[in-house]
Amino acid sequence: MKHTTLIAVSVAALALAGCKKEAPAGDAMATSAATDSTIPGVTPAAEVQRSPSQVFADTAAASDAFEIATSQLATDKASSAKVKTFAQQMIKAHTESSKKLESAATSATPKIVPDAAMTAQQRQVLSDLQGKSGAEFDKAYAAAQVDAHQSTLNALKAYATGGDVAGLKRASPPK
Repeated sequence: MKHTTLIAVSVAALALAGCKKEAPAGDAMATSAATDSTIPGVTPAAEVQRSPSQVFADTAAASDAFEIATSQLATDKASSAKVKTFAQQMIKAHTESSKKLESAATSATPKIVPDAAMTAQQRQVLSDLQGKSGAEFDKAYAAAQVDAHQSTLNALKAYATGGDVAGLKRASPPK
């Protein structure tokens, strides 16, 4: 896969990471009602079925969080100047595109609020990277970036083909 494609996909995917909005701190009723299964008529959050757009947004946001976290780690731990430069480019590109995709997600009806929580596998890879150094880190970071970008590219292409929110589809790569 070409370097520019990886960057473009990363930029598009990371844009969703900035879309997460927190509930107001004083909105304890909404928070407890959403998580309390003893309230009649309230479905626990874990049981709520997510729309394809929400699934896409969550997948992209988690990927973004992972790529930013690993790139921030690389700016400190990489031994190669090229790897450090690439990591800085990834952070900058993902930050810029998150602003663009934020408006696409927030304009959706119903509103889409991506969950940027990393998957167990992403957390494990990040943890593994934290234990590496030198050339071993550089190699593992590069492999993690390629894997993350490919996974996100697959999700973006699938959503561009079958997604139901026009703004998010336009933010996805072409078919």
